[in-house]
Parts: sequence; structure tokens; C-alpha cells
Amino acid sequence: MSIVVTGATGSLGRLVIEELLKQVSADGIAAVVRDGAKAADLAARGIEVRVADYEDPAALAGAFRSGDRVLLISGSEVGRRVPQHTAVIEAAKAAGVAQLAYTGILGGPEADFELAAEHKVTERAVLDSGLPYTFLRNGWYHENYTANLAPVLAHGAVVGSAGAGRVASAARADYAAAAAVVLTGEGHLGKTYELSGDTAWSLPEYAAEVAARSGREVVYQDLPAAAHLEVLTGAGVPQGFAELLVDVDAAIARGRLAGTGGDLARLIGRPTTPVGEAVAAALKES
Repeated sequence: MSIVVTGATGSLGRLVIEELLKQVSADGIAAVVRDGAKAADLAARGIEVRVADYEDPAALAGAFRSGDRVLLISGSEVGRRVPQHTAVIEAAKAAGVAQLAYTGILGGPEADFELAAEHKVTERAVLDSGLPYTFLRNGWYHENYTANLAPVLAHGAVVGSAGAGRVASAARADYAAAAAVVLTGEGHLGKTYELSGDTAWSLPEYAAEVAARSGREVVYQDLPAAAHLEVLTGAGVPQGFAELLVDVDAAIARGRLAGTGGDLARLIGRPTTPVGEAVAAALKES
């Protein structure tokens, strides 16, 4: 039996691997990756690398073993995720894995924005498979904002269409720590965790935090949805993805990403990382 992380060379996957290595030996971990060369560093640390693409059911058939505990990290290709995730679920069922944990989205079936659609279908597919499951419904990441600090500082503005809506984000590392807990611990089968940060903040408050941390003048510029879409596409964001982002801001305005139920902090046994710390870290790296 191994603890298996799919998408293991992605931003979240690598952090999950690091958290797992704090709790289990490397030879008890397997990394499912699309490109084995990108996982050479993991193999050098004693982690088993299994090469399989979400788009390749034949390769996925050899990616899992009976009794494995598997983390299915949701794919990044919006519009392709349902068939990709279904292929992983079918391979996991055929192998007889002991646990399939899935990184969905905060709110699950109640999430009423377009980015949640494929996650909801995937959760239903997991339930229909009969596999022992754990649902990790991840909220927004701090990094969704802090990775974009360069243009914010250049223009002195955080741009959005969320109004005064609030976001209970957490650091990607917080979500990775939670995944490691459910993969290594007991009592998590059949459980659903709504994961979010301890504190919800608004985009005007975020702009003020960036200003305070950077010593620069930064304000929040709230735009109508159509104007926000135009800004994003003008900055090179593909039309379809830009539309999803504007739709998410509308969901934020409705309070859909503001929940602070505390599941994340309880799982990791500590407070979640404040957004101000994430801003400070991103400024140091910029």
C-alpha cells in the first residue's frame, strides 16, 4: 500500500508531497505524473514515480494498487476535467484502492458558479463509484491573488468586480497540510470537509494590505462585470477563463467563498495562514 498523489509535480501536489514526507517514509509515497522527467527530484528522494496522464486510461490502469490511499488533485484544464477525473476514478476502482480523496471546491453541490460545475459532477462520479472517499472542498488560495502582485503594484490597483464581497482564502500550503492529514490518518472515510481560511476579507481590504506591506499606494477598483472582463482579456487572459474569473467575482459578491467554518484549521491543528503573511512573502519574492 502506498499513499498516491496525482498531479504530484503541480503547485499543490508538490506541497502535499512535502507534508507527507513529514509523516511517512519516502518509500511509502507514490507520485503520479504526466512527465517523469519533471519528477526526477522526487525519484531521487526515494518516492516511487508512476507516469500516467489523466487523458490516458490505459496508463492510469497501472497507476494504482490495491489498498492505495489516493489523492486526486483536480485537473487544471477547465472543460476537460470531467472525462479526466472519470478516468482516474475508474482506474482507482478497478485497482481496489482503499481511499480516494478529491480536491473539489468550497460549497460542493451548493456552489452556484460555473467554476464549480465540473467539481460537482466529479463528486457525483466518486459517490456513484462506491469507492471509500474523502471530499476536500478547497476554498480560494491566497496565491490566486498574491501571484498577481506585479501588475497590481505597477498600476497601483487591485481590479475586480466583487464589490464588498468577502473571501475566506488560505495558503496553498494549508490545503496541502489538510490533504496529508486525511491521507495518513484514520476516521476520514465518507467525510466531507469544507476548507477555508479562518478570516474572510474583502478586495478593498486586500488592496489596503498590499499598500501597507509594500509602502506603495494601492486601491481597489471595482468594475462592472463587462468592464472587468475587458480588462482581463486585454491583459492576455483567454476569453473563456476570463469569463470564469468574472463569474467567480460575482459569486464572491454573493458570499459564496466567505465561509469560515473552521474545518481547515481543525484538520491541520493550527490557525490558517493570514493573507497578510502571504502578501509579505510574495513581495519578498518579487
